[in-house]
Amino acid sequence: MAMHVPKSYFQNMMKEGTKHLSGMHEAVFSNLEACTELYKTIKTCYGPKGLNKMVINHLSKLFVTNDAATIIKELEVQHPAAKMIVLASQQQEAECGDGTNFVMILAGSLLEKAIDLLECGLSPSEVIKGYEMASEKCLEILETLVCHTVKDVKNKEAVLPIVKTAVGSKQDGYEDFLAELISEACSKIMPTQRTFNVDHVRSCKILGSGVLSSTCLQGMVFKRNVESDITLVKDAKIAVYSCPFDIGTTETKRNCSHQNS
Repeated sequence: MAMHVPKSYFQNMMKEGTKHLSGMHEAVFSNLEACTELYKTIKTCYGPKGLNKMVINHLSKLFVTNDAATIIKELEVQHPAAKMIVLASQQQEAECGDGTNFVMILAGSLLEKAIDLLECGLSPSEVIKGYEMASEKCLEILETLVCHTVKDVKNKEAVLPIVKTAVGSKQDGYEDFLAELISEACSKIMPTQRTFNVDHVRSCKILGSGVLSSTCLQGMVFKRNVESDITLVKDAKIAVYSCPFDIGTTETKRNCSHQNS
């Protein structure tokens, strides 16, 4: 008769199906390998020549994109360690609006090198301490690597080189044209006292032409057809109504009978 071997005390406290990993090879290396696999998936999307990924989510909706923020959002990563990198990239997206791919590649590269260091015999605490020292040194070196400074954000010519580097990674081949439009739009609505609000710049898509036909307009754009034969008016006075003034339909239906007319 076989003797019943009870579970460990820790697993008795957890619900059924809980995994308990311990030791260097079970816990540390499995987490590092999960993070590096996610990093290798995103790495080929980086840069203006990055490859597109085809992602099908749980609703069977198809996405073809090289944007890391969209990819990791639709992948629905469940691994706890890999999810920490995803949260870091999402925080980068919320803080700066870009750079999600760079955050994941940087974190994945560091963790990939950490595997080599651990296999050489270093402990995880020693690897962490080394990375912290390297982070402090990098912050010191970054201050000496400034190549361009914008003193007046309202100056379009000063902002243009900065915008071109950001647009070039997303719209390769159109960066010169789009950087002109973005610099013009941002310099016009840039406040002097408050922070920049991205909601003050809107884009409107009109069918029938290409990217090079885009233009920047200061004011309001209503994307709809005219109600008359007049299509162009100069120096016109415009009245804006905040409520409808046409005849609306009644909420209830009634029958009226006329005795005489």
